Amino acid sequence: MTGEVEPVNSVAVDWRTFPPLVMTDILMASLELFDENGYHGTTVRQIANRVGVTVPALYYHHANKEAVLVALFEISMSELNTRTEAAEVEAGENPVRRFALVVEAIVLYMTHRSRHAALDTEIRHVSPESRSRYAASRKRLELLMRRIVDDGVASGDFAVTDTEETVRAILGMAQSLPRWFQTGGPMSPTQLAQKYVDIAFHTVGYRP
Repeated sequence: MTGEVEPVNSVAVDWRTFPPLVMTDILMASLELFDENGYHGTTVRQIANRVGVTVPALYYHHANKEAVLVALFEISMSELNTRTEAAEVEAGENPVRRFALVVEAIVLYMTHRSRHAALDTEIRHVSPESRSRYAASRKRLELLMRRIVDDGVASGDFAVTDTEETVRAILGMAQSLPRWFQTGGPMSPTQLAQKYVDIAFHTVGYRP
């Protein structure tokens, strides 16, 4: 076991496929415990006990509990950005197809990686510096979406008066999914993604 995080830039070759993430035992146990108990409800000792190491051994890999959370944030946003950017590349130049595939990629991520995506609510517990880095990663996705919507407006496919707020509304809608989506529920991630693409199309005023 090492303290290094495996790179995730290769996972998006097929952005619709979600193999298990390769993470250290510490990060995997932390993700499970944060999901079960919340960030504040989880102690470093609980993480160490679940991994089967001592607390000092855990601190060898991560300075503190916040550092563990930040590492999970970085994995999450890196994978989400990589997948959405791969979806846009696959779509080609057409802004309608780019928009549809990127929204699909976002929803698939929010449902397949719901435990990771749900950590977004814990961002308030980290330092301003860490929040700033996380915000920059999120901004990368927002700017991607804004560029696509602007291109759709320019091509006459979309009718949007405020691109910035429209994109924030669409991303907010998708970010709420981990709070209620349950694997094995009435809709699969793929079915839900198609419904959300349709909702997002209506939000930007697209009428086929």
